[in-house]
Amino acid sequence: MPPLRPVFRLPRALELPHSYAPRQTLRQNNIRSRKLHSSPKCWLDLPQGKKPGKPDPMEEWRNPPPSKWPNRIRLLMVPFVGAIVYSMWTDDSIKTEAPTIAEKDRLLKRENGVSEQSPMRLRMEHFIKQQQKEIVAELEKVDGTKFKIDTWQRPEGGGGITCILQDGKVFEKGGVNISVVYGRLPRSAIQKMRANHKALDPNVDSLEFFAAGLSMVLHPHNPNAPTVHLNYRYFETADEFGNTNAWWYGGGCDLTPSYLYDEDAIHFHGAIKQACDKHDKAYYPRFKKWCDEYFSNKHRGETRGVGGIFFDDLDETEKDQEQLFSFIQDCLTAFLPSYIPIINRRKDMPFTEDQKQWQQIRRGRYVEFNLVHDRGTAFGLNTPGARVESILMSLPLTARWQYMHAPEKGSREERLLEVLRKPKEWV
Repeated sequence: MPPLRPVFRLPRALELPHSYAPRQTLRQNNIRSRKLHSSPKCWLDLPQGKKPGKPDPMEEWRNPPPSKWPNRIRLLMVPFVGAIVYSMWTDDSIKTEAPTIAEKDRLLKRENGVSEQSPMRLRMEHFIKQQQKEIVAELEKVDGTKFKIDTWQRPEGGGGITCILQDGKVFEKGGVNISVVYGRLPRSAIQKMRANHKALDPNVDSLEFFAAGLSMVLHPHNPNAPTVHLNYRYFETADEFGNTNAWWYGGGCDLTPSYLYDEDAIHFHGAIKQACDKHDKAYYPRFKKWCDEYFSNKHRGETRGVGGIFFDDLDETEKDQEQLFSFIQDCLTAFLPSYIPIINRRKDMPFTEDQKQWQQIRRGRYVEFNLVHDRGTAFGLNTPGARVESILMSLPLTARWQYMHAPEKGSREERLLEVLRKPKEWV
């Protein structure tokens, strides 16, 4: 008898293919007299009590149907287990590759769901997906328009959910995006990352990685209402055995008005400071300064907006993983109370054509930063297989570049520029 071989592929061999589904069978004597009727497959089920018709993507996306894989399907596989195991023991052609972290995570989620005991990458993914639904639901109430939901998959593992609102009643353009990415880092990328993360092994040719984040940008129609940006993310690498090698968090949020209302800036910064102070009194001043320095059009000598917070590479040298995850959660959940009162105050204010023109010029500055200075945009566009539409979701629908434009002396437009050239402390 041939020697026993490790059965590393057994869990994956027992996974059901996505195309598998129970089929109806007919007795031989009824084949000619009976016809099968099956409804077309759809990823959404109609809500309870709703008549058949065109499904509502938003409603069904918020309330996904329960699993359609009954236990009896799994039982159908039992007779084949012996054959599979025997084949793995005796077939010399089968390689004993360890499963990737993407494959492990698929199995973990399918069998156990996500709990407090799950790996951090699964908990982060679960949290940002939950937040995406809550934020989209609240923004739909403000605008009165439904977001378009676009899901995508990545061959190497993971995927994303892009929620876009364009030409709405309040928002000219808005996006609330989730990305969950698995892949491999080449040696060159590992060497660069070691500058901030010494836990990375410099002697390997590649490492598996996981990255998940929620990104959001909202550009309102009304020039009195400010643009807002948000991004919170988690990154992790794994060694050849699938063990976590290094991890870190990054993110932040900032407010970009065309017309400055001090009370809006004070409210926005106050909500963020409250979230930061729960974890470390030094966080808000430290990350506010970081934000002012990062979100800056250095070629113009002005910040992009009135700031917020920004941070990157927060790992075990900062605080332990659970503390930083709790910090990220509080920052993200602070968004709705920080911005919804502002947009509700400004969305219906009257404005002139000249104010609209100024808003277009300020949006041009927004585009300049995102395409010239933003590291996230550059990284995304230079990543093989990048989803360009999602990366450039942050750009406004319209913008303007007017040659040698200068605001009138003593105007509200000039005051905004003064604040952008010398950032203020708002709280």
